[in-house]
Amino acid sequence: MKPLIAGNWKMNGSLAANAALVKAMLDGLGGQAPAADMALCVPAPYLAQLQTLLTGSAIAWGAQDVSSHEQGAYTGEVSATMLKDFACRYAIVGHSERRQYHGETDLQVADKAKAALAHGITPIVCVGETLVEREAEQTEAVVKRQLAAVIHAVAHCTSEIVVAYEPVWAIGTGKTASPEQAQQVHAVLRAQLAAATQHPERVHILYGGSMNAANAASLLAQPDIDGGLIGGASLKAADFLQIVASAR
Repeated sequence: MKPLIAGNWKMNGSLAANAALVKAMLDGLGGQAPAADMALCVPAPYLAQLQTLLTGSAIAWGAQDVSSHEQGAYTGEVSATMLKDFACRYAIVGHSERRQYHGETDLQVADKAKAALAHGITPIVCVGETLVEREAEQTEAVVKRQLAAVIHAVAHCTSEIVVAYEPVWAIGTGKTASPEQAQQVHAVLRAQLAAATQHPERVHILYGGSMNAANAASLLAQPDIDGGLIGGASLKAADFLQIVASAR
């Protein structure tokens, strides 16, 4: 299984900036097969642009959220069927910013993962603890609870999800879990997946807490870290490509 390096542009981008960034990434790859599978999860208004720019390339694309509803009176929501119109491969669900700022519950995140899978979109399921929870030694309980909700909802499709461990205290703060701290949580998640599916080896478990060009190699060297969910560094072509190269 090749590692997966997925960029999360968050609420950044413009038509011109996106075109320049994607061009720099593709030029940097030079037509060579990258050391890892690559994806860019972008704001919904730019999915059509990314589909045009990336079709036929080594880089997949995806959304940063998906509705749990099929259609209807849900103003501002984007359904999985809509994402399929733009050939999205991935959809991030349960990112800590969605949980924190939009009050998303474990059950809502699970329903979103289920909706994505029903339309052939791979959900990148985010789990992670706050600083208060880590200091209270609740890390394992928190991530297991968050993942359990998704496993319960998707059942036999568990092997088709991607999991991203993102310690909330390390997102956008410049702080990073040490490779040993990250591996410890990834191992817990791997054991939980092994109990839930006959094919836990198919599930990428990504690290998503301020992975960058400088620390990627040491994080990716850990046995249960299968890639990264990259925030700020995915907005710089050279940094993103360096992280991908670190996966060798």
